[in-house]
Amino acid sequence: MLCIAFALGQKNFRAAPVILLQRRLSGGIEQPMVSRPQPINEQDLRDLGFGAVVSRESHQRLLNRNGSFNVERRGLGVRASLNLYHALLTMPWGQFALLGIGGYLVANAIFALAYLACGPKSLITTAPGMDLPPFLRAFFFSVETISTIGYGNVVPIGIGANVVVTVEALAGLMGFAIATGLVFARFSRPTANIVFSSHAVVAPYQGINALEFRVANARSNELIEITAKVIFSRFEQVDGVNTRRYYPLTLERDGVVFLPLTWTVVHPIDEQSPLRGESPEALRKANAEILVLLKAFDETFSTIVQTCTSYISDDVVRGARFANAFMADAVANFAKKSRRGEKVAVDMRLFDIIEPVPERLNG
Repeated sequence: MLCIAFALGQKNFRAAPVILLQRRLSGGIEQPMVSRPQPINEQDLRDLGFGAVVSRESHQRLLNRNGSFNVERRGLGVRASLNLYHALLTMPWGQFALLGIGGYLVANAIFALAYLACGPKSLITTAPGMDLPPFLRAFFFSVETISTIGYGNVVPIGIGANVVVTVEALAGLMGFAIATGLVFARFSRPTANIVFSSHAVVAPYQGINALEFRVANARSNELIEITAKVIFSRFEQVDGVNTRRYYPLTLERDGVVFLPLTWTVVHPIDEQSPLRGESPEALRKANAEILVLLKAFDETFSTIVQTCTSYISDDVVRGARFANAFMADAVANFAKKSRRGEKVAVDMRLFDIIEPVPERLNG
């Protein structure tokens, strides 16, 4: 038997991928060996969004667990980089509430100082029990004016005080209109609340190992046509330069039609997988990262929503699998013919639970 091996690239897997073709002349039939996958080329790398400079120099995590990128845009002016509407629309609800309450108090304090600047007799009252300090009297009068309550206990006197009342009434109407629009936009903005498992696992799968992570819809709305794209990233020596390379991972299935329960995304670690034969130490040394992008159609808003996350080597647990998240009593009730009205239930408390299993040595 005559074997001729042609090796293209370097021997180490961390360098350029190796394509090995072994021709076995047996009965005139050539049998090629399975090769490692090619990394994403330069054109696809541009489409991915990570430039060559980041691929060579950035050794930090590319994508955080919450889906945000470790990127800063510097050099822009304050006016160019500041997008107040976008910031108010995307900030957490706690910050939004604190900012609204703080802005309301500061605005009334500013108008109270404006009333005091008009003179000590700019605000008078004949109602009993209103002998408050001048600033508090002006502050509460501002609250009544900006919210168009107008109890009539305090009366502005003079042109200056009435001009401040006019400006404050207009500012109050505009301010509450803007606040109402922001609250409505925050409630109506289509966003995905897809939760990812805190860890990915390497578990036995059809005679080999597989990289798996679990996703679920944390809301009661319906998502359809859910698709997943997973990319494996690591640093390799390319022409003597430590460069980050990107490999698309082949999935057991790229998507599901519905997501009423949970979906375990599976990448079989076969001969073509770039993860085959890689130890946790090697992946940690190479700053390996698994980038995940999920897209789905939200029936509530009739639009496409998306979310992303990533797993680094420390987030991957080898020799484990996800525990069954279905509630046993719900499954039993669903199986009974007499209780067909029962629904299958998923216990989200078991969503992140993993169980140890024996791991194949060749994975």
